[in-house]
Amino acid sequence: MSGPNGDPHISIDDGINDDEEFDAINSTLDQINSYLDDLEDRNDSLNGKLNELMESNKQARLEFRAQRLGSQTQEEQCPVDGDSSSSSKEDLNKDNGDCK
Repeated sequence: MSGPNGDPHISIDDGINDDEEFDAINSTLDQINSYLDDLEDRNDSLNGKLNELMESNKQARLEFRAQRLGSQTQEEQCPVDGDSSSSSKEDLNKDNGDCK
């Protein structure tokens, strides 16, 4: 006897086991979906932390650059003793009251 689609050796009674197999497959797919949801949540969390770290790093670089530029500006205004291009210490003190 042929099956519902004309396939040989398939009986209609085999449908009972199909329900159990579908339930097992559905359960497995539900577990996979749950794992994927958890993985997506972890990925989102890591992505957020990475963005925070990048912002923090950017802010630190800007602060460091500002400090470096500030110290360079101060060095230009108050050259170190022994600098051949600088005037005498007394002349510098007259020009820039904050240099010592």
